[in-house]
Formats: sequence, C-alpha cells, structure tokens
Amino acid sequence: MKDQDIVDLSWDEFDELRDPRASTNDFDAVVERAISRRGFLGGALAFGSGALAMGAGLMSSTTAARADGHMGFAFKPIDIATDHDIHVPDGYKWKVLVRWGDALFSDAANAYSPETGVDVSMSDRVFGENTDGMETFVDGDKTVLAINSEYVNPKINLPAASEGKPQSADEVMMLKNMQGVTVMEVADTGNGFEVVVDSPYNRRITHETVMTMDGPAAGSDLVKTNADPEGMSPKGTMNNCGSGKTLWGTYLTCEENFNGYFGATGAYEERADFKRYGIGGEGRYAYEKFDTRYDLSKEPNEPYRHGWVTEINPLDPSSTPIKHTALGRFKHENAEMVQANDGRVVVYMGDDERGEFMYKFVSNGTWTEGGSTEGLLSDGTLYVAKFNDDMTGAWLPLTPETTGMSIEEILVFSRIAGSKVGATTMDRPEWIAANPLKCEAYCALTNNKNRGIKTNAGGDETPVGGPNPREANKYGQIVRWTPTGEDHGSETFAWDLYVMAGNPNVHDNAYGGSDNVTAGNMFNSPDGMAFSSDGYLWIQTDGDDSNEGDFAGQGNNQMLVGNTETGEIARFLTAPNGAEVTGLCWSADKKVAFVGIQHPGGAWPDGAGKPRSAVISVWREDGATIG
Repeated sequence: MKDQDIVDLSWDEFDELRDPRASTNDFDAVVERAISRRGFLGGALAFGSGALAMGAGLMSSTTAARADGHMGFAFKPIDIATDHDIHVPDGYKWKVLVRWGDALFSDAANAYSPETGVDVSMSDRVFGENTDGMETFVDGDKTVLAINSEYVNPKINLPAASEGKPQSADEVMMLKNMQGVTVMEVADTGNGFEVVVDSPYNRRITHETVMTMDGPAAGSDLVKTNADPEGMSPKGTMNNCGSGKTLWGTYLTCEENFNGYFGATGAYEERADFKRYGIGGEGRYAYEKFDTRYDLSKEPNEPYRHGWVTEINPLDPSSTPIKHTALGRFKHENAEMVQANDGRVVVYMGDDERGEFMYKFVSNGTWTEGGSTEGLLSDGTLYVAKFNDDMTGAWLPLTPETTGMSIEEILVFSRIAGSKVGATTMDRPEWIAANPLKCEAYCALTNNKNRGIKTNAGGDETPVGGPNPREANKYGQIVRWTPTGEDHGSETFAWDLYVMAGNPNVHDNAYGGSDNVTAGNMFNSPDGMAFSSDGYLWIQTDGDDSNEGDFAGQGNNQMLVGNTETGEIARFLTAPNGAEVTGLCWSADKKVAFVGIQHPGGAWPDGAGKPRSAVISVWREDGATIG
C-alpha cells in the first residue's frame, strides 16, 4: 500500500492492516444459516452454542404502542436523506455554531482559508478538526463547552503540495494542534449561540500540552521515557473520542485510537503487547519521521502514556490535565460517571475495537456534593464485564490475585488482564449512557464483521451468543443492563437488548433487526448515545451511508430518539452524506442541543471549498425545551 493511502483507511481498517487475521466465513453464508426473523421475534434467538431470550415485555409493548398510533415524541419523525445537508423535524431549526478553523481568539480571525486551511502559526488558536464528544459547563451566567477533536484528514488539512502526508516538522505540528480538546465560551446573542472570541475560558489542549498522571501506574517504569525519566509528565492527549462529565463538574476526555500515531524509523523491539494494541512500525501520520517522541526505535514506552481517560477543568484555564491510570489503558470511547448507593464513584467505559471488552471503575472513596475529590479517580478497582447467555452478568475484578499481573501491568495492559479473567468479547463497545431516571445503563455495540469469524487481536474467540447474537454483524445493537439491587456499585447485573439495528427491507431474519426497527426508522452502527433529562435516549450513528446493498434505504448517518419504556425509536436528524453524527450536549436551560458533525462530505457547511467538521445548535421554534 502506498504511504499516502494509509490516511484514507478507517481506524478499523488500519488496525487490520497491521494485524490481518484469516477469514473463515462470509456474510452471505451466515445469512443462509441465520434463523428466520419470525423465529427471532417470537422471543428466543439461538445461534451456535448460545441462546438469547429477548425481553418479551419490550417487544409486546412496542407493538402495542404502534397499534394505537401513539408515538411519545415531541416531533414528527423525519425521513432518510442522502444529500449534503442537515435535516431536522418541522418546528425545529439549526445553525452552525463553530467549524474547524473558526477563531477562538481575535488574532486568528482570518486564520482559515478555503484554499490552504489554517497556517501552523494559528493552528492552536482556532477550533479543532473532526469534532467528537462534548459537554456543557456553567460558571454563573457563563456557558462553556469542552469539545473533542478526534483526528485529522491530512488530504484536506495539509497544503495540496504535501499530497496528504506531512513533509516537515511544521506540518506535523499543524496536525498535532488540530487535535485534542477545545474549551470555549458560548453565548446566546439573540440570533442563536455563538463563540465568545477572546473569552478567558478559551483554550486549546493538543498533542503538545504538558499533563500529569495519577493512579498506580503513574511514575512506574512502564511510563518512563528519555524525555520524562520520572514518568509523571506526559505530553499531549490524542485521538480524543467520547467524553464524560464528573459529578463535581470537570470534563473527561477519552483517548481512543492512539496506536496509529506511532511508528519507527529504525529497528525496534516488537513487544507482545504491541500486537494486542495495534502498535507497529508505520504511523498513520508520519509523526515518527519528525518527532522522536513517536518513534518506537527511540521511545518504546511512549505509547504507554496514551490510551487513558484524561480529566480537564474547563472553568480553570490554568489547570493541568490529569491522566487517570486507575481507569485502565485501552481504546476508550467515553466515560459515563454515576454513583453507587454508598457514595462511591462508578465510571462505565467501552473499549472500541472488535472483540474487546466493557469496563467499569469503582472508587474506594465516597463523594458528597461540595466534598473532596482527592483520590476518587486514582484509588479504586477496575472491573471487566462478563455476560452470560441466561441474561445475567458479572463485573470481574482485575487484581493481581485474579490476573497474576502487577497492578501497574493490569492498568497499562488492561486488555491482556481482561483476557486472563475471561471477559466477554463484544461487538465494538462504544458510548455508554446511564438513565438519569432509573438505575440502568446502555452500551452501543456498533458492529463487528468479525463476530464468530475471527478472534480479537489477543487471540480470544468471539463466539456468537449473549449480547452479541449475530455472526458477521454489520448493523450493531444496544445492550442494556440493570445492576443488582438497583446499585451501580453491584458486581452483578441482569441484561437484555434494547434494540438490534438492521434492515427489514433487505433481510427477513435476525439481520432485519428487532421488532422496534421498521422501514421507517431503520439505521446501522449505533455509536454516540446520551440521555436527555426527561429520560429519552438519543442515539447517533457512524455507519455505512452508501444507501446500497445491505444498507439500502438507510440513507445518511443520523440521530434518533428512543423511548426506553416502550422501545419506540424515531429519527430526529440526518447528517450530510459522508458524515458521522457524534457528540451531544444541551444548554443549561435545555432549550438548545449542540450536535457534532464529523468528517462531512461535499463542501458542507460552507457550500464551497473544503468540507469542515462542525458543531451545530438545534432548537424548537416555539422556544420549548429540547433536552
């Protein structure tokens, strides 16, 4: 493969390029063996050696709701779209809040050019590229957003002469500065929300920002480098995907596909854990050619300083971000914080790779409003999920006793620790969302074409069954669990599937989806999720928007709203073709939703020049609440 073609790969394709695993099956053969859709809807789904009993109450209540014409949503669901625009229901409006290259400071007012992008000198003074997770923070009458910028598109971001691959240290620095986190103040000007340029809250946190670490792995030999022999001052946060918000009002940014930033300019030690984490000799962006920090032949421990949940205080521009090693190192999607009944802090997390695991962290200390937060994210136990086919499950503690590993090894190599205790391999665990009105949580399992066909990168089998009931799963599903005793601190739970995405127009079997998926609301690849304050589940997709073959009739990626009591799901927003919908938060008064639009196609949103990822605001024309 040519050098410049690597940046065109998805992150999953990039991982498979580094670690190809032989296929033993194909999708068409799987469909022939799948049970009929009618059998699935009857209440039991059996594949291979496992069986899944779908909650009959969910299926029957969904059907009854449709039969009497009730749709418990404050909008008329919209149709699919295939164009390069945003669509929302009648009675709602949207506008762009901020785009890649928009100024955060007045000296960068003219930094962006449709022809050349943003010059390196201003690249950390503007809004970042490929927006993802985001959260809202309030300081008196001020509204502050913290927003992730997951990755870059070098063929768009770099000058044309570079041909999509950085040619100098300056161009590498430009890419570094476009990623990380943007913190910015926004205000309602009477014409919708706008960025407050030059606000004292505004700052960029990039691949170059100096941070600190805490927890048991901080300062260990595993995270020491030539540049940081103490192992306490990592530089940069990268591939920031999902997000979270602490109970005490700080931001959690989650480092996902960090492995792709590392390569080697010479011989290097091919460590066993490198394969499990997809770390290899050629980086996605050629950082290693211009910065020794990313060169495995010079700094083999540098990858261990990334892949963490990082805490940022958006309301204190002078604060130093903290990488929390106690929460484990893997490809973090988001971090959903809740509280156990006894006051301990619980953080749910997914590892977004095919065949990887779901985790939760439980603090040893307890939190009360206004009380100390010392040690709450540095002292506790990391658990990994085991799902049983009888619709029960357990959180397995990752300790030296259960894994035979030191605590530092458990946290730096959490995937390996999870394999040692027999965790359930999942269909790419993405966002986790906890219901604010009852003790339950949901995880988007976005898809897994390797389910039942290939092992994960560590050699763990990926059998069909439990919450992953379809071989060669192209559509994804959302699993829901209720902790025992209605306590998020419990080590056991009961689970079911809230929805199995699919295409009922193409498949008359399990690949058509669960009963709450119809021709009018079908989708694929659920990814981002968030609950609004009224208990509705908002679902964002990042899937195949070709509108062809298995995905015919599904249109562009979208945002839907789900009623978790009845199972009803309705389409609320469609994105421009080529884009992912990702990241969602609300204004303090819940009248405006902020939504991320990542890697759009065409020339959205400007209608000319380069496509630009952006955050939009959405509101009801009558001024009523939306979240």
